[in-house]
Amino acid sequence: YVLSVLKFTYPTLFQGWQTFIGGLLLHVSWKLGWVEINSSSRSDVLKWLPASLLFVGIIYAGSRALSRLAVPVFFILHNVAEVLICGYQKYFWKEVNDQAKCYALFLLAAAGCLPFNDSQFDPDGYFWAVIHFFCVGKLLKSDIDQQYLNYIFSVVLLAFASHPTGDLFSALDFPFLYLYRFHGSCLASGVLGFFLMLSTEKLKGLLAPGQCAAWIFFAKVITAGLSLLLFDMILTSATIGW
Repeated sequence: YVLSVLKFTYPTLFQGWQTFIGGLLLHVSWKLGWVEINSSSRSDVLKWLPASLLFVGIIYAGSRALSRLAVPVFFILHNVAEVLICGYQKYFWKEVNDQAKCYALFLLAAAGCLPFNDSQFDPDGYFWAVIHFFCVGKLLKSDIDQQYLNYIFSVVLLAFASHPTGDLFSALDFPFLYLYRFHGSCLASGVLGFFLMLSTEKLKGLLAPGQCAAWIFFAKVITAGLSLLLFDMILTSATIGW
């Protein structure tokens, strides 16, 4: 809503805020004993830094893409990351079944046809979407410890990047800067993003990998379907059969 409807096109500030809220809530949850975070040595932190860089790439590129593309379009492109994951599992882990192959091919076909039938085609939006799903596909595994480091690393990096990118001062001209809906939406996005991450990690710990993947797939289908109802999307006549 903040990115696609209100058009808050300052990703370093928006994602910096989201990761700050996520890191704060995760730290509080750790102190209250709701989650377990292991103390990491310096070597472990250095080993996890490439994944943290990918995480920053995911959220930054995703914000840039979502501010330019319709929400349903973004969800379709976002799910293309599953194709990269499927390919990685096939060639390195040999764990891909026929159902996963069909799912990956369906997503790839849908994303491939989308640019030709999107009347609101934005090259920059698709460019950032490609970077986004490439980073998602590369970041194959993440746990609570890694996510805690991701939050800290993202807040620091995005805070330093907000000035060189011009977001820090350009945001002062944002027309809805003092609107309560903007403040409430930013807060809600940070809190909901944290609970989505936490529930996903809990689900991975409770279910077998195949069952977990099925539930995540189901959630993505529901989310994509709801986005068609909640957000506007204009397609060409070829897409809707006219």
